[in-house]
Amino acid sequence: MQVPTQIRSPAFVSTRRLLEQKLSDLHNCTNPHHLTQLHALIYKHNLHQDPFIIPKLLTSYSLRRNISSALKVFHQVNDPNVHLFNTMIRAHIHNNQPAHAFDTFFLMQDYGVRVDNYTYPFLLKGCVGKNELNLVKMIHTHVLKHGFCADVYVPNALIDSYCRCGVVGVEEGWKVFRWMEGKDVVSWNTMVGGLLKANRLGDARQVFDEMPERDLVSWNTVLDGYAKAGRLDEAFELFERMPERNVVSWSTMLSGYSKAGDMDMARMLFDKMPVKNLVSWTIMIAGHAGKGMAKEAIELYERMEEAGYRPDDGAIISILAACAESGLLWLGKLVHQSIKRNKYQCSTLVENALIDMYAKCGSLNKALNIFKAMRKKDLVSWNAMIHGLAMHGHGSEALDLFSKMKQEGFIPDKVTFVGVLCACTHGGYVDEGIQYFYTMERDYGVPPEIEHYGCVIDLLGRGGRLQEAFRLVRTMPVEPNVIIWGALLGACRLYNAVELAQDVLEHLVKLEPQNAGNYSMLSNIYAATGNWAGVADVRLKMKNTGNEKPSGASLIELEDGVHEFTVKNATHPASDKIYQMVDGLSGHIEKVDYWPDVIY
Repeated sequence: MQVPTQIRSPAFVSTRRLLEQKLSDLHNCTNPHHLTQLHALIYKHNLHQDPFIIPKLLTSYSLRRNISSALKVFHQVNDPNVHLFNTMIRAHIHNNQPAHAFDTFFLMQDYGVRVDNYTYPFLLKGCVGKNELNLVKMIHTHVLKHGFCADVYVPNALIDSYCRCGVVGVEEGWKVFRWMEGKDVVSWNTMVGGLLKANRLGDARQVFDEMPERDLVSWNTVLDGYAKAGRLDEAFELFERMPERNVVSWSTMLSGYSKAGDMDMARMLFDKMPVKNLVSWTIMIAGHAGKGMAKEAIELYERMEEAGYRPDDGAIISILAACAESGLLWLGKLVHQSIKRNKYQCSTLVENALIDMYAKCGSLNKALNIFKAMRKKDLVSWNAMIHGLAMHGHGSEALDLFSKMKQEGFIPDKVTFVGVLCACTHGGYVDEGIQYFYTMERDYGVPPEIEHYGCVIDLLGRGGRLQEAFRLVRTMPVEPNVIIWGALLGACRLYNAVELAQDVLEHLVKLEPQNAGNYSMLSNIYAATGNWAGVADVRLKMKNTGNEKPSGASLIELEDGVHEFTVKNATHPASDKIYQMVDGLSGHIEKVDYWPDVIY
């Protein structure tokens, strides 16, 4: 008996079918090698004019930041349609080329291709900032001319763009919102967000209350407005009323309480969070670090790692910035060790944050080591290192680094010059500092701002050139602030310039009538010159202000946190032992017959 042969399926597979399967997901291709292969296949099969495939290829190149290849694809199409033009406009916007996006829009008009309801929203995404208000108005005119106001997608984009153009833009956005028909929840949310950007919290709340329908975005937007305004009682009331909450809602409240310094309330909410993410952990760690609460910050950081979270660039930079602000070197080192342990590929932004943290916490050698090892420095890297050297009195090294920065082709900005002028101040390089100040605008196109004037006035004051400092204050194009007058008063005290100090105090009293510290400074100047009648007169005026000069404070970082000490403060848990030690030191000082100079 003959055994029947098994019938096999045909081995033939349509090449066209395989190609279509590959191209259907073309816009999601992220591998540049695969993308080049697919591009070659498209040409091989003569599909480079296909209106369905070419927009996907163009989008894929755009997402890979390969805008030059995207342009080649676009320009090889003989008869581009509105979809292809829109895709090219969006590609330019995605690659931060708004001017080229508008060039494509004008080319579209030259080709006689009619716009659709997607064209204007793509263009509007490229209009960000106060200077773009007229451009948004131009697009608005086009929208009215071509009759796209009835499409809710277009006026929503107009409102959003107007609200990104400052206070005047928000008012224009309000007009669009007020007259548009068929508003959806996005329209309402966009308007609420725009009003909050203009610090119009009351108006934003009124619009929120009038909303016919609210979603989670609506609630979170208003909640964020109250939290950022520091109105946390109202924010908490709103939080309690929310029909549902997500991790954004919880994180907004954490951020609000952390910025207000209420870490107990922030911790209570954090512990109650049903779901935590990297953002919420970062807020709590940075909040405790900013308050100098090292023990709590370190404990949270370790718990975060145990929970399986690995900080990204944003989290690392936030925590390191808080460490730099509070001088919490211990936590900064822990974060750096974690980066090394996990073999985290540091971006330039993270390396800059490490340099800034180490420099501000006094570990200049570590900051320099990171700076020297950087493979790709940017202007922020140089600025951070120059500032670090300057603030710790290494003026000469800071100025040498500034010269090297220029040799490597970096153009200094206003932040650079603040560091350079500070270096001159701490190094006593008065003439060099004046020279740098006057070359800012002349050689680099950087107009001096109030921070630069403050540095130069402090430089002149410390150098004993008080009359020159006063002349600069009187000829400044901006109104001198408390910091500038305070620097001058400090210089007057240094050189016992009584008459000038009286003049400075008059200006300070106008700006800060309740600050008793200014009177105290003048009193010390009188005392140094033996003018005891002047001392008595100033002390009487200081008493009449009803305020006392705040006590000076010293901060010391230990492993469990940053400890603050003020005069006659017995609130520290170890204050008894501390005062015993101080009394013992005083006894030793008396034995060597040393008596400090004291100004009362």
